[in-house]
Amino acid sequence: MTELATVSIEPSGRTIVAHLRGEVDLSNARDLGARILEAVPNDACGLILDLAETRYLDSAGVRVVFDVAARLRHRGQELAIAAAPGTPVRRILELTEVAQVAKLHSDEASAVASFSLNEIGLPDQN
Repeated sequence: MTELATVSIEPSGRTIVAHLRGEVDLSNARDLGARILEAVPNDACGLILDLAETRYLDSAGVRVVFDVAARLRHRGQELAIAAAPGTPVRRILELTEVAQVAKLHSDEASAVASFSLNEIGLPDQN
């Protein structure tokens, strides 16, 4: 039996962190994307999508990542994704060239640090 993804959302300074746990597929991708976007206020710097506990991401999930990135960019916000190198989810992100629309980080701490640097005007070192 598959475990459909759940999302928990928390603020981190002027950034929002969304933790996706489980499996993202056609049955839940759109709803998860909507919940995540609703949680990002207009005054936030951006969103960190933490995929450390995401076990599966199909094409519908990848499409939602591109859609979230586009909507955030339209609002002047950024998307950063935390996914460990070598994991299946990270490989899917690399194959679909998600890095063209979002910064990829190896973990949540690295993504949070990149936003913290941006908030004080320092260049991102990733």
